[in-house]
Amino acid sequence: MQREEKQLELSLEALISQVADLKNSLVSFIYKLENEYDRLTWPSVLDSFALLSGQLNTLNKVLKHEKTPLLRNQVIIPLVLSPDRDEEIMRQTEGRVPVFSHEVVPDHLRTKPDPEVEEQEKQLSTDAARIGTDVAQKQIQSLNKMCLNLLEKINKEERESESGGLRQNKQTYNSADTNALVAAVAFGKGLSNRRPPGVTGPVQSSQPGANTIITGASAMQQVQMPGAPNQAQPMLGGVQMPQTGQPGKMPSGIKTNIKSASMHPYQR
Repeated sequence: MQREEKQLELSLEALISQVADLKNSLVSFIYKLENEYDRLTWPSVLDSFALLSGQLNTLNKVLKHEKTPLLRNQVIIPLVLSPDRDEEIMRQTEGRVPVFSHEVVPDHLRTKPDPEVEEQEKQLSTDAARIGTDVAQKQIQSLNKMCLNLLEKINKEERESESGGLRQNKQTYNSADTNALVAAVAFGKGLSNRRPPGVTGPVQSSQPGANTIITGASAMQQVQMPGAPNQAQPMLGGVQMPQTGQPGKMPSGIKTNIKSASMHPYQR
């Protein structure tokens, strides 16, 4: 008997300690919500929830421990009831219960829920009993379908976010090709120096190590034709074109206009 009483006393001390830690954490969290809400961050809230969850799990482990006696089998009987102020009860309850009288004993030593809670539970039980088996099965299936759809949407969003991150991190260019393109545009590196057809004359290098670019002139020129001193024939690309409205007449000669670039067009 003494061993069981000692074991019960040790278990109660451990429970009181765990409950006190949980109460302090709750008080601290509520204080943050009420007074530091403007500086409160989401990681801090998650840390507070994690702390409370860990303390609740520890409390459940203490209650389920094999050395902890079943508290439901213990009976609490008030030995003294007095309307006078009790300082010891004030200290243990932190000022919440000043007296231990006939008014407060039914509330603090109640082994059943409040009458309002009991009435609500009875109403819920009655409503549940009225539902038929087929209706209940349909409601269960509908709820399961909604949960599955919600899970599918969540998984789809997660997959899309992961694939989007992979696409952002994937390289979409080739550094070697970019460098070769910049060198070709800026310095003419890698460009062919082959002359276009009909171009004669020496090729001059405009920059050491860079290839020469030959550009043909496409300017329009006016050329006097024999027999028509007041009419001009257009020149396209340095070649005289026949005048519109004079079919069958061939130009008496072909005049070419060749320009060679002595400097690179992109040289600065």
